[in-house]
Amino acid sequence: MPGFAPQARTPQGIPDVFVSFFPQPKLFFLSAAAWSLVLVLLWFFGGEQLGAALGLPPAAADAPPIIGIAVFWSKPFLWFYLYFAAGVGLFYAFWAWFSPHPWQNWSILGSALILFIVYFQVQVSVAVNNWYGPFWDYIQAVLSKTVTSTSPEFYGQVASFAWLALVGMNVSVLNAFLVSHWVFRWRTAMNDYYMSHWTRLRHIEGASQRIQEDTMRFSQIMEGLGTAFVDSIMTLIAFMPVLIGLSTHITELPIVGAIAHPLVVAAIAWSVFGTISLVVAGFKLPGLQFRNQRVEAAYRKELVYGEDDPERARPVTVADLFANVRRNYFRLYFHYVYFNVVRYTYLQANGIFSLLILGPSIVAGTITLGLLNQISYAFSQVSSSFQFLVNSWPTIVELLSVHKRLRAFEATIEGEPLPDIDRRYMEREQSGTEPEDQPAA
Repeated sequence: MPGFAPQARTPQGIPDVFVSFFPQPKLFFLSAAAWSLVLVLLWFFGGEQLGAALGLPPAAADAPPIIGIAVFWSKPFLWFYLYFAAGVGLFYAFWAWFSPHPWQNWSILGSALILFIVYFQVQVSVAVNNWYGPFWDYIQAVLSKTVTSTSPEFYGQVASFAWLALVGMNVSVLNAFLVSHWVFRWRTAMNDYYMSHWTRLRHIEGASQRIQEDTMRFSQIMEGLGTAFVDSIMTLIAFMPVLIGLSTHITELPIVGAIAHPLVVAAIAWSVFGTISLVVAGFKLPGLQFRNQRVEAAYRKELVYGEDDPERARPVTVADLFANVRRNYFRLYFHYVYFNVVRYTYLQANGIFSLLILGPSIVAGTITLGLLNQISYAFSQVSSSFQFLVNSWPTIVELLSVHKRLRAFEATIEGEPLPDIDRRYMEREQSGTEPEDQPAA
């Protein structure tokens, strides 16, 4: 099983959570970003046409989109699958030669497989959006009696969507399964890495909890947060061209008037506004969440000591420690009030924002029902991608607080001074003063 030698060292400035799982993380992520950019540029500047040499040419520029599940085994898609696999294979071969790592199969190949599945999920959403247009135009025509239809035709249209939904559902289940295994491997790597330094880490306050609970929480957070981030990027890449194309049907925005690519401008402006609002409202939360972990750990630690030592966990001591827990929770409750007011107000307004910007076109009757559904869906996908911080800020807050606790491990392994909050805590504990009576960090 992969593992680490006790003498393993952490590259300066790189968190242990990454060193444990990725080869030379700083260089690795820079090279991954650079290689991805090269592959994307190569694809758009000739790579897409290279498939013609294998009998897999791209779709003609004026060809209508393929509606339904058949798009995923069309020739352009088959060529992309081969292109992606070749790009991943070259990247993996380089790192396996340049800097072998005990977890490289999961950190490189596993990551690439998850990226591909997320990309496939996004393409299912694009296929659904392509289905929306002709289907709802068909419904509009049938209801207005401008065309006649039969039950087999109608159910054929519905079946086309059902196949997409079935594939999308099963791919989501597969992705959740793979991500769970991938994240647990990362947790295993962190656990092995920290335990290889246990003799130096065991003296840190709450060391056992940090290894057992904080690595577990970090992996659980990354399972959701990392997947959501990748999905946001993939969705943005896939739907931005769709939204740009649909913008040709919208000539102006309310108040602003006529501008170029109005839907794209509206999505970006609305998302930036929401992100800034949430970051400002939630500025204090990471420190409070970190402090909450500290007071809970101090309370739990005293109770554990009291299980074996009758002189510990006395009522007065326990009452004081629980008072610290209560005080910090009340601070959290207060700060979350205004944060949630801002967050939920924005999310409620987000639900109707696309209808507001489409108002002039709807009133003027310049778009069909199919276009309305396509634009609304594409707009929601793009704006949600830009709203990653808005939707994930509470989770990011928790991740930051977990990393604050693991940061003491990194400092100890590197022989650096402990972070200020850990150092102050240990000094107060050694001096006999109450460590939790100071303002929140």
